[in-house]
Amino acid sequence: QVQLVESGGGSVQAGGSLRLSCAASRDHYAVHCMAWFRQAPGKEREGVAVIETGTNDSDSFYADSVAGRFTISHDNAKNTLYLEMNNLKPADTGMYYCADRDAYCGASLWRFNGADFGSWGQGTQVTVSS
Repeated sequence: QVQLVESGGGSVQAGGSLRLSCAASRDHYAVHCMAWFRQAPGKEREGVAVIETGTNDSDSFYADSVAGRFTISHDNAKNTLYLEMNNLKPADTGMYYCADRDAYCGASLWRFNGADFGSWGQGTQVTVSS
């Protein structure tokens, strides 16, 4: 089990940028699969980006809707997951959640299935206005 705390959300105008952070507290360090999900009002939760942490060359995967605009990264020394969001659109509005899977990603890298992840943060709100 991992404790996750998100931060960095806020309100921005279309075209702006935000950087979300997710601080992870673990009993010991190991390779984990970590992800960002989001949920807009009245819509289902959807996967945004996934990354395999703790490796020399981490694999990452993005939803088509954010590819080229968002960048997921992880600082192994700080045990912190990041999501750099650029050229934000109103459709990006929603609650963003950090998730962790205590294992290598495997198929979880691209499936964007919330059931693959056992730990979740409380979320941070992102609002993009036009």
